[in-house]
Amino acid sequence: MYNFRFSVPTTIYFGKGQISHLSELADFGSKVLLVYGGGSIKRNGIYDTALKILEDAGVTVTELSGVEPNPRIETVRRGVELCKEQKLDMVLAIGGGSAIDCAKVVAAGAMYDGDAWDLVLDPSKIKKALPIFSVLTLAATGSEMDCFAVISDMTKNEKWGTGADVLKPTMSVLDPTYTFSVSRKQTAAGTADMMSHTFENYFTKEPGCDVQARFAEGLLKTMIKYGPVALEDPENYDARANLMWAASHAINGLIANGSQPAWCVHPMEHELSAFYDITHGQGLAILTPAWMDFVLQKDPSTAANFAEYGRNVWGISETEDEKAAREAIAKTRTFLFETMGLPENLCAVGIDSEEHFEVMAEKAAKGSVGCFVPLTKEDIVKIYKAAF
Repeated sequence: MYNFRFSVPTTIYFGKGQISHLSELADFGSKVLLVYGGGSIKRNGIYDTALKILEDAGVTVTELSGVEPNPRIETVRRGVELCKEQKLDMVLAIGGGSAIDCAKVVAAGAMYDGDAWDLVLDPSKIKKALPIFSVLTLAATGSEMDCFAVISDMTKNEKWGTGADVLKPTMSVLDPTYTFSVSRKQTAAGTADMMSHTFENYFTKEPGCDVQARFAEGLLKTMIKYGPVALEDPENYDARANLMWAASHAINGLIANGSQPAWCVHPMEHELSAFYDITHGQGLAILTPAWMDFVLQKDPSTAANFAEYGRNVWGISETEDEKAAREAIAKTRTFLFETMGLPENLCAVGIDSEEHFEVMAEKAAKGSVGCFVPLTKEDIVKIYKAAF
């Protein structure tokens, strides 16, 4: 286990009615930028509730609406401009990971003299940020409790992650009832996303990381248990609550620090989203089994890793590692595509040619240097084709 620093300064208010704590924003200033996506928070009443609490606390609201599912740099720039022009004190996101990611880079851009895209391309330039708050409405990305954000520039077909300690939210409200209305598609995609976060941290060759591994396995078993329950019974509080809390811990450093390699599947999926604007969790679900199959074949030593996963998460009893590994991958594929009903291949999400695979693979290879099993551009092209 390598040396690490672990800090999660975010105050979490978890449970029903915890949105009342938005009144505490008054301790940080009197003017807030409210960042959200479409009209769902207005239809379900969260918008009106939040505005009333903020108004009663003496906090005035400026709005940045229309944040895209893969948030665009143009939207970030609009938010930065509002913060600077109106001298806003803080940023509040209400929504899923897209709204929160957008809010994070807006908060940093408001404290930066140059263009916000600089902060996406070079995280070292993020020195300060306005206080960031969130009310989570979709369990998936874990952005409510981590330091990361992912922003796209579709004019360049680029989607990059950035991160800095100052991007960790000051406070996040996690009310599982706010996810009751999440669609089957987004519930399934969100579960795939949080599983992928866990896999990226779990599959490592760093020795002696038993604590992280056992935590990761517990998170995966929770996701596998409650993902299907949430699909069939959307208002099952325990299912929504466990998924919400598992998603946060999948990426807040708990299972990563001291053990994780560079991520591999996420850089590949970011290229899919950058070129085709597909749902992130669906892309991850499609790529994950293809990646597992490929790395097992490329590096047979990984059979031990996949076998451990199969035995501890799926309860596989096979004693031969390679057989157990293949069974674990098969169970993963069945869970994602049959149990959760996610699309099985890239054609199913509207990608009808291999036109961009070469350039996507070149970018993904650069973005995954140091991952669990190093992959070349040519390797990644093969994974794309296997998933096609």
